Amino acid sequence: MKVDGRHFRSIWVEGDGWTVAAIDQRRLPHEFVIAKLTTCEEAAEAIRSMLVRGAPLIGATAAYGMALAMRDEASNAALERAYGKLIAARPTAINLKWACDEMRKVLAPLPPSARAAAAYARADDIAEEDVAINQAIGSHGLKLIEAIAPRKKPGEAINILTHCNAGWLATVDWGTATAPIYLAHDQGLKIHVWVDETRPRNQGASLTAWELSHHGVAHTVIADNTGGHLMQHGMVDLVITGTDRVTANGDVCNKIGTYLKALAAHDNGVPFYVALPSPTIDFSIDDGRKIPIEQRSADEVATMTGRTRDGRIETVRIVPDGSNVANYAFDVTPARLVSGLITERGVLAAEGSALARAFA
Repeated sequence: MKVDGRHFRSIWVEGDGWTVAAIDQRRLPHEFVIAKLTTCEEAAEAIRSMLVRGAPLIGATAAYGMALAMRDEASNAALERAYGKLIAARPTAINLKWACDEMRKVLAPLPPSARAAAAYARADDIAEEDVAINQAIGSHGLKLIEAIAPRKKPGEAINILTHCNAGWLATVDWGTATAPIYLAHDQGLKIHVWVDETRPRNQGASLTAWELSHHGVAHTVIADNTGGHLMQHGMVDLVITGTDRVTANGDVCNKIGTYLKALAAHDNGVPFYVALPSPTIDFSIDDGRKIPIEQRSADEVATMTGRTRDGRIETVRIVPDGSNVANYAFDVTPARLVSGLITERGVLAAEGSALARAFA
């Protein structure tokens, strides 16, 4: 996708052939900063600190983290240390473990002298695969949007609500939930996106709105609790979110607040779709209640960062001193509330048999 007319991916290898560059998402939307990752430790910290975030991008970053580790030292012990360090960075997004498993599977049989080159090659493949998968997700999701268009009056926009950021910043390119939106916009369909601010961390207001603005897609940022009101008044045609893990039975784990959007959509007859690449499916878990839910720092709830009128970037505390704060990062939406799963192999029913047939 583009930033000020220039094409960017969220992560790439620099011209020296080994340094990994990534957009520092902690600095958006007020500053556009490119971070340089040169060690496995820096890649793990980028994941932990949410310099990079979004399940597919976390996976790609972990793959490059393994490559950086092999460049420093390619012994069996170093391979296992890198694997353990990256796996521990964040617990919920399954793409992280998937990518590390893929890298270890390729690297373990090789002699140490061949591991660095093979690691970069496999990490590059994972990144390219993610781009292709997201384009396919976009094509399948586009059909859902196109089906709504004939029901709209001339000049009336198709209203799509999304939660958190499942855009190109959360993947290597295109995004998951946003890929159908970008394709529909590029084909001339009149699209308007309701962007949940998505507290805490405000990934909707800070990242999704930034993306859509740069691509020229009409959008409106709303408070998280506004979605139900909009649905009650017929102002939402479709909900599309991303996900960090989908279980074998079709339960969906995503940014906290997704479950409430699904409940509101169900109550108002609004289709609720989830867009995901196949590495996000965890066939080892058959019930969303078994997914480990990350609990992050209280500061993400107790403080907010923004730009002051005189241009300074400041962090302020909004919670009284002494108040306890809980910060559950994800919730689980049961499969029964999901209209369908938009994957690279089509729009699937949110049920185990459909997932098993598509990804046997």
